[in-house]
Amino acid sequence: ALNRTDTGRCYEEKAASYLTEHGFTILERNFRCRRGEVDIIGIHENCLVFVEVKYRKNERAGMPEEAVGVRKQYKICKTSDYFRVGHRKYEALQVRYDVVAVLGEEIRWHRDAFPYLAGKGSTCW
Repeated sequence: ALNRTDTGRCYEEKAASYLTEHGFTILERNFRCRRGEVDIIGIHENCLVFVEVKYRKNERAGMPEEAVGVRKQYKICKTSDYFRVGHRKYEALQVRYDVVAVLGEEIRWHRDAFPYLAGKGSTCW
């Protein structure tokens, strides 16, 4: 059996292929910094897009989309700031945050899944 990491990777592969087939250009996968991690970073329709991939085998554990809570969104936004500082060539692009939800064999791509969340001071981590 696959462990959680392998399973996650497998579904990230599926998500990456799906995005690519739909006109998405992948720049980075599993981009990490001390702020957090983003599964996929790429360009789509003139936007610099930060994608979180979520997988659920079935609906029993809830919808995969629901797993991307505010804390996670905040971390993704922080990580996107870090990425953009190091990649100035993309600074003219709009920034977008997407979620790719994989439920069993079904893939749903939610564009603009959440807005940019700036630091709220005390609610940091």
